[in-house]
Amino acid sequence: QVQLVESGGGLVQAGASLRLSCAASRRTFNDYNMGWFRQAPGKEREFVAAINWSGERTYYTDSVKGRFAISRDNAKNTVYLQMNSLKPEDTAVYYCAGGAIAALTRDDQYPYWGQGTQVTVSS
Repeated sequence: QVQLVESGGGLVQAGASLRLSCAASRRTFNDYNMGWFRQAPGKEREFVAAINWSGERTYYTDSVKGRFAISRDNAKNTVYLQMNSLKPEDTAVYYCAGGAIAALTRDDQYPYWGQGTQVTVSS
């Protein structure tokens, strides 16, 4: 079993930046593809960004391209989501997910999930 713990959320004004972190409990993290998803109140969970196990391939949903960047440090068993130029519509609970999966943008493929961290962007 792998435990994922997110941190770094908070309340910021529009245009600000935040960096989310997701720490994994096991070194097998290095074999896992990782993703970030978010869920706003009253909405379904949606894909935000993903990175493959080596960090060579990244994927983003269109609404965050050019503003968000996903990265990972396998030596620290941690994946990051740098969020710049935040907008009120980015407000959501952000979840990291991991697994040895092929479809990195599909939440139903990930076996391991964190508890989520709240990001609130005020206008």
